[in-house]
Amino acid sequence: MDKADAKDIIVAGAGPAGLIAALALADSGFGVELIGPAASGEDRRTTALMMPSLKFLDGLGLKDAVLAHGAPLRAMRIVDATRRLLRSRPVSFHASEIGEEAFGWNMPNGALVRELEAAVAARAEISWTREVVSHWQAGAEFVEAFPKEAPPIAARLVVAADGRNSKAREAAGIRVATHAYRQAALVFNFAHHRPHGDVSTEFHTETGPFTQVPLPGQRSSLVWVLRPERAQHLAEISDEELSGLVEEQMQSMLGKVTVEPGRQVYPLSAALPSSFARKRVALVGEAAHVFPPIGAQGLNLGIRDIRDLVATARSHKEDPGSSAALRAYSLRRGPDILARTGAVNALNRSLLSDLLPAQLARSAGLGLLGASAPLRAMFMREGLEPGSGFGKLFSRRREEVGR
Repeated sequence: MDKADAKDIIVAGAGPAGLIAALALADSGFGVELIGPAASGEDRRTTALMMPSLKFLDGLGLKDAVLAHGAPLRAMRIVDATRRLLRSRPVSFHASEIGEEAFGWNMPNGALVRELEAAVAARAEISWTREVVSHWQAGAEFVEAFPKEAPPIAARLVVAADGRNSKAREAAGIRVATHAYRQAALVFNFAHHRPHGDVSTEFHTETGPFTQVPLPGQRSSLVWVLRPERAQHLAEISDEELSGLVEEQMQSMLGKVTVEPGRQVYPLSAALPSSFARKRVALVGEAAHVFPPIGAQGLNLGIRDIRDLVATARSHKEDPGSSAALRAYSLRRGPDILARTGAVNALNRSLLSDLLPAQLARSAGLGLLGASAPLRAMFMREGLEPGSGFGKLFSRRREEVGR
């Protein structure tokens, strides 16, 4: 293929990360070719988009459309529901403590994807080839995609948003370290008798977190991390039996529970690539990081990938896939991805460990957060935006010293 025929940017993958990347790059003046079939409408999961992510979507003109499908997260609670020797007291985090109306909004993945797809369809700068890519070929000047039922397409930069098994990442020769957990996430929605009050509760158990997250009305989504065989068993029992187990696990906190039809089981794993960009391919979303569903980090971390990639592409507009651009992107993303991945995996392992030192460390950490308002505020700000918690803490200390 002649270099003159190459597009500015190909975005591989049409899930939430790919759709957002295509929209953000198009709004920055790039011609974008989105490649990949539309996301399945069978995804029963929900996504909690935190305020910085919603601010980014607001810049794309999408915030109001997205919020219409969600419920705010005004408070988050951690409850140690293990039956081990060392347990911590419940710890609550309120967005009002850091001057926010809410930490974010939780919404069904299906509704989020529909709004993103509608926005993509309205952008003349985005062409969408709804085909599976059979293979990729990375060259010095551009990368070429070979869709199964369409002509080859080349671009100076490929944004790999094609998931944890990314073929674009593989074509760039980026190695991945993976770890499979003996855990699976059982996902479904349920109605409840008492209002949730816009509070999300994460129960820590010996097999992983049991996380209730508000939906509009007196409904919530649930991610229940279990041993794979137990998750599969619970996916197959009656709605009535599962409703009783959920109510019991939640200590009847929301009253009578009614499980809604449609359950899905997802095996859990962790994955970290050796590089976040190489050979004109930049990784975002699950192509760049995979870890257990703890702390609503997944898509929010992916949106930060996209935000940094867009900033890098703008500053290298003459060639957004150049070696200099990819180096700059990797340097921007590395610390955030490594820190979040390490923290989530460490917390998950601490839940699974029967060793007293691990239990002591987790219990002591939660105890400190519960007892110290400044530490809790720093933790909340860091959860929303890397560096903001430490920056606020240090600025306050400088103010105190100045007095």
